[in-house]
Amino acid sequence: MESILEVKSLQMHYMTSHGAVRAIDDISFNLFRGETLGLVGESGCGKTSLGTSLLRMPPPPGKYLGGEIILNGKNIIPLSEKEIRKNIRWRSISMVFQGAMNCLTPVFTIGKQMLETLNEHLSMPRKEAEDLISEYLQYVGLSKEVMHRYPHELSGGMKQRVVIASALFLKPSVVILDEPTTALDVIVQAQIINLLKRLKQQFNLSFIFITHDLALEAEIADRICVMYAGKIVELGSNEQIFGSQGPAHPYTQRLLNATPLLFRKTKQLEFIPGTPPDLIAPPKGCRFAPRCNKVFSRCYEEEPPLISLEEGHLCACWLHQQ
Repeated sequence: MESILEVKSLQMHYMTSHGAVRAIDDISFNLFRGETLGLVGESGCGKTSLGTSLLRMPPPPGKYLGGEIILNGKNIIPLSEKEIRKNIRWRSISMVFQGAMNCLTPVFTIGKQMLETLNEHLSMPRKEAEDLISEYLQYVGLSKEVMHRYPHELSGGMKQRVVIASALFLKPSVVILDEPTTALDVIVQAQIINLLKRLKQQFNLSFIFITHDLALEAEIADRICVMYAGKIVELGSNEQIFGSQGPAHPYTQRLLNATPLLFRKTKQLEFIPGTPPDLIAPPKGCRFAPRCNKVFSRCYEEEPPLISLEEGHLCACWLHQQ
């Protein structure tokens, strides 16, 4: 399969007055053309920080300390902000941010906001630009009249569709979706997921789908990447994570045991005791060790590397490296 995005040893820390918060700490993975990579983990594990880092816009005081982001064969880390804005962001890689209402300016119409984004990247007559915007609004199931409405005149699902259309109309090859169904009711969630599946096939898109919902990832993702405390602890195909053998890492196992699943009978739902570590001063050894139910002495001394258990299945746990 063709790799469209490759991340190599990426480090992005938040440089605070109390020290460096290791939000993204030596992460490597790739994304293939036409696939959906699911990104899961607890709040604060670095999922959204990774998404914004891939877009070359980590929120202040975020700073890259190392690594590469190779998009379509080109490392985008050294590029200037001007080149990123003009040629990379939204044209090659775009993002649907969490909370559609926060992405839309309440005093501008939908059409004006989308037109502003379009004009930043492409030069075309206004009529042609409006036709393009209308076309993509129809792709996401909205009428062209939505262009003339303000955000407060739209429902939550309609606003989410507008944000998705805005992320697609410059035809990027990679789209990052940061919890696109949050705060939507169950029926609208299903509509948005079905819409994303259709658009993925129609435009041959590659998705990075960020969510807390493992059941949702099982439905939409081809591969699952599990993050904990700024690191990847497990990466595998949908079948390797959700299949009969189940996940390999104790953290993924406990996440799955805390999720009600309709297709299997479960015992009482479990929870993970304790809290995630302080990323300014993470613990020595495995970062999950203080909360792990399978911990042993080596876990507190050495950090486990991410190794291959079988083709396409990676895990960072000493249980599998005896």
